[in-house]
Amino acid sequence: MRHAGIPTGVHVLLERGGRVLLMRRAGTGFFDGLYSLPGGHVEEGESLRMAAVREMREELGIGVSEAALTVVGVVHRRSDSNRIDFFLRAGGWSGEPSIAEPDKCDDLRWCARDALPDAVVPYIRDALAAGPEPWIAESGW
Repeated sequence: MRHAGIPTGVHVLLERGGRVLLMRRAGTGFFDGLYSLPGGHVEEGESLRMAAVREMREELGIGVSEAALTVVGVVHRRSDSNRIDFFLRAGGWSGEPSIAEPDKCDDLRWCARDALPDAVVPYIRDALAAGPEPWIAESGW
């Protein structure tokens, strides 16, 4: 018997000077108007790190190597469906993050974890408060 797959997401923490980069979602129909970490879905044939590298290039126009990415946490969440999201920290990158997909994002903001905007995707807020690393959490069950 074949089992349906669970959608897998990857989110990347880009940190600079004690702040993390957040993107405000727009025009996607999913959490629009809320800040989130950059990232997206893992596509067929991709590893977590491959997906993170691709998403950082597509969303922010930056280069991240797979070797620079460390898994820091996982959340199994119930949202519109049963989902698993992996959180990776980028140890470095090339280029300056910018909005590379203006049809999906309308603001970038560097924020201290203890001073996040009010409008943050709930499971992203929880992930940014989680610790110590590595961590695993459940959300929405």
